[in-house]
Amino acid sequence: MDSADWDARYANAPDLVWTADPNRFVVAETADLPPGRALDLAAGEGRNAVWLAERGWRVTAVDFSAVAVRRGQELARERGVDVDWQVADVTVHQPESGAYDLVLVAYLHLPRPDLAAVLRRAATAVRPGGSFVLVGHDLANLTAGTGGPQDPAVLQTPDAVVAELPGLRVHRAETAHRPVRTPDGTVDALDTVVVATRP
Repeated sequence: MDSADWDARYANAPDLVWTADPNRFVVAETADLPPGRALDLAAGEGRNAVWLAERGWRVTAVDFSAVAVRRGQELARERGVDVDWQVADVTVHQPESGAYDLVLVAYLHLPRPDLAAVLRRAATAVRPGGSFVLVGHDLANLTAGTGGPQDPAVLQTPDAVVAELPGLRVHRAETAHRPVRTPDGTVDALDTVVVATRP
């Protein structure tokens, strides 16, 4: 899907496409970090960016959907926080090198060469002592989980993500279970979760 497709998806939804609550793995991996400067790549409607800003982070949120960014701006206004919103395609966006205490990539699904390039630039944006967090639908979700893209070419694995993080020290790289409520009960989605720091 290109930016026009995502604009249409967001515009046709009467409410937020995603919940306003932050992702559970983002919360678990960042709640205890001291606030600093954060970069949220492919921020969507801004649920993670706004949550970080509420905790004192100075957040730059980047997404190629102008409609999603407008929704993020509205959410930030409702919550009384400031976020630096940027409409840009992360496949060409060049973040400032070594500038961020936290770089977040949540549910960005691209063909592997495109994702690899984004991850390499994201890794270089982490300052010494800073953190990198990625969460995405895992390849195993196709056969053992629920939801997410059904194209194996855009799904993630911990090993593939780690391979594209030059210079970072990896602390967590695993396929994690995420309970999802459905009309028939609770089922598991499987997510790739990678947490790293720059020494």
